[in-house]
Amino acid sequence: MTVAVFEDRSETARGRWLHQALLAVHTHIRRELASVERLATAVLDGLAAKELHEELEKLKSNTTLWQFQVSCLRYCQLVHLHHNAEDREFFDELERVNPAIKPVVDRLRADHRAVSDYIDAVEATTKALTEDDSDDARHAVANALEKLKEHLLAHLDYEERTVAATARRLPDLPFSNQLPDVPGSNATDTDPAQEDHR
Repeated sequence: MTVAVFEDRSETARGRWLHQALLAVHTHIRRELASVERLATAVLDGLAAKELHEELEKLKSNTTLWQFQVSCLRYCQLVHLHHNAEDREFFDELERVNPAIKPVVDRLRADHRAVSDYIDAVEATTKALTEDDSDDARHAVANALEKLKEHLLAHLDYEERTVAATARRLPDLPFSNQLPDVPGSNATDTDPAQEDHR
């Protein structure tokens, strides 16, 4: 049995669906990053430490963003067809379809680990603010939030640029012709905005 060369593979229904789901999740995360930006501004404007903790708790419980600390595609139900497949399984499948994508996957895995560190830094600076309400402590929180935002935006952009062509060629499964519409996505199978990613 011969394995098809990546460039010879056609896009599949499942691949297009997974790619659109990934873009929908990223859109949602970008919206949530606006909350992080507002929170950083509020900290610099004098938001009380207690209120800051409350706002962070809301982010943790109500947003995909904080779930990145333990998931970042690892348990992303949209992208993994509600099967809670681990992040390495999705990436392993990308590598099986296109072995040349390995350096990209390695970087994405490293990015996912780094997200946890950025979130830890936000939580550490927030905790420190409880004991030290100085301007320096407030700037530390705002800087940690800004670094988290910058890292995630760069990561999302990189992932979208680099995995689209491969993701759109992931093999169909028996149920691929029954895939539902991707929640939060108005894109069609031939989304012109994504043409350059193929």
